[in-house]
Formats: sequence, C-alpha cells, structure tokens
Amino acid sequence: MIVTVMKMTDKKIKLIALDLDDTTLRSDASLAPETAQTIANAVKSGTQVVIASGRAFKSLPQSVLQIDGIRYAICSNGACIEDMHSRTRLLSFTLGPQVVERLLETFSGERFEAFVDGQPYCDGEYYREPLRFGCSPAYVDYVKTTRIPVDDMPGFMRRHIAELDSVDIMCGTLEHKAELWEKTKRLSDVYVTSSSPRLIEISAAEAGKGAALQRLAQILNIPPQHIAAFGNGDNDADMLTFAGLGIAVKNASKRCLAAADYICPTNDEHGVAITIEKLLASI
Repeated sequence: MIVTVMKMTDKKIKLIALDLDDTTLRSDASLAPETAQTIANAVKSGTQVVIASGRAFKSLPQSVLQIDGIRYAICSNGACIEDMHSRTRLLSFTLGPQVVERLLETFSGERFEAFVDGQPYCDGEYYREPLRFGCSPAYVDYVKTTRIPVDDMPGFMRRHIAELDSVDIMCGTLEHKAELWEKTKRLSDVYVTSSSPRLIEISAAEAGKGAALQRLAQILNIPPQHIAAFGNGDNDADMLTFAGLGIAVKNASKRCLAAADYICPTNDEHGVAITIEKLLASI
C-alpha cells in the first residue's frame, strides 16, 4: 500500500539507504547540488546515511563520497559492506570457484565485467566501444574512468577465481538479455539481479542489497521500522521491502515500484532531496 511520508512521523527515521544511479544521481550520472546539500543536512541531523549501490566500491562517485559523515557503503549489490572511516570491509561474500566455472561455461562467448576487491574490470572490447554493447551515452565516461580493461576476461576470472565480488554480463539488447536471463536459471548458489536494461548482475547467494542492509542494521542496532530506503531498479526491490519506509523514484522499474511504500518524483526532479527534506521535517 502506498503511504504518505507524513504517516511515518511516529517512526523516527534513523538510517537512510540510497541507491545511486537513476535514483540519487541524475540521468547524466551527476549529483545535483541541492541533493548533495540535503544529504549533508540529513547527516548533520544525526541520521545515518548509507550508500547502497550495484557499483563496485572503487567506482563510487566522488561527488557522493565527499559528503562529510557518510561512513558505510553497500557495494556490488550487497556483496560487501565498506566502512569508509576505518577503510575496512565489514562483510564480504565472494563467488565460489565452482560457481565461476559454471558461469564461464553457461555464458561462454559473452562479455563480462568482474569486480575484485572493489575494483571493476571489464572486457577490453566493451571498454573500447561501450556504446556497441548497450552502454548509455551518459555512462561512457564512467566506464572509461572506472574500469580496467582486460582482453582475456575468462582467463582473468580464473586467475582470480576465489576473489570475485560479483560478475556482470553485458546485454546489448533487451532480446539478448531475455535469452541470457533464461540461462541464469541453470545456476545455483547465486544471487541474480539487474539494475539496468544492459546488465545481468550475479553475486554470491548471500548478497543482495536487502540482505546487506539487514546485516548493517543489526550491526548498528537500528530496527527496520526506523529505516528509509530509496531505489529505482529491480536490484533495489528487496531493500525497499526490508526498510520500514521503501521509497521508489517515479522512474523506477515495475518491480521496484511494486515494492515501494511511497513513490517520489523522478531522479531528474530531485525526488530524493524532496523526500529527505520531508523526512527531516517530521523528525
């Protein structure tokens, strides 16, 4: 049931979890100044603000990281939780060697991205021509500045077979994605999700933003009813379900919208900032 933010006034929000791409960030991958200021205001009010992204840690945008007071980052779709103050990982789940071999067998010939210890690596051909593999023009610079290209990705994955935080499969078209998604049903002991029409994202079975947020909330001793989570993608749905107040931006996927308690304006309409301001006003 969709609720109004004001109905949450009897449940003080102590933690706000923020998906980044197409939620907190604008469609051009930038952070609006008013959104940055609102997040900073939330931190100053004593609210714990947590990044919750499908991105690898080392590809998180500096525009968000430089906001004072943000300590924790859920990365790689919940495969790890980073403590940015102590520069340590609180939790980490890597893909098992047998799972990686099964992935390489099932998706032989496909283009991969692989995340190792927070660093994203990608297929060299994709790095050189990202648009050909379905990358949005707005994210070409992101790919070029955050990825390390690898020409033999299967060989790279085997060399790092016990270290992979997660793996992405590149999908050039929606039809290709649908075909590959059917193949994921052959896999076991994995968490499969998608944050983008061009990606299928695979992590250890213990991963997922919802599971990671639940673990972090237990560490911080914050019950779910005092948590608000913002998202836009299928990979955000379980996080919105776990949080006491799950908030989807209006441009969210159908699955994410269905999981939400509240729908705010789009990422380009500063929906996150507007809604955080309402939450702060109710504290």
